[in-house]
Amino acid sequence: MHPFRILLLFVLAIPIIDIYLLLKIGGVIGVLPTVILVVATAMLGTMMLRNQGLSTLKRLQDTLARRELPAQEIVEGPLVVIGGALLLSPGFITDVMGLYLLIPFTRKRFVKYLLGHSLNRSDAQVRSNVRHPNDRLGTTIEGDFKREE
Repeated sequence: MHPFRILLLFVLAIPIIDIYLLLKIGGVIGVLPTVILVVATAMLGTMMLRNQGLSTLKRLQDTLARRELPAQEIVEGPLVVIGGALLLSPGFITDVMGLYLLIPFTRKRFVKYLLGHSLNRSDAQVRSNVRHPNDRLGTTIEGDFKREE
């Protein structure tokens, strides 16, 4: 299945499941405790978004000051924002997903997975695109070169 279709299915299914769970949990524990839980997770999301956002920004500045590539921080920044948005939206599944992205340990593991996965894909793509017709390993790059003074 195409990744865009999977994402579309995900975006459509999560709110429906969240509404279903809100209704079921509200039926079990009552409306007021359910509303309190939803508001509490939104408040928690706001606090964590602020805290983790500032922490990520500080690490980004420190990494740049050391003249290193801030790949981890560049990926973490949007994930922190997405995690905060998920916690602000009502629903228990989105709350779990938001917490996963806002807890530093789990977010860092997710970022390492993303970076490792994307680097492996881009490396394989570069190797497959840079091939001479007579070169089976893809290590020869043919071209012209001219030095200008």
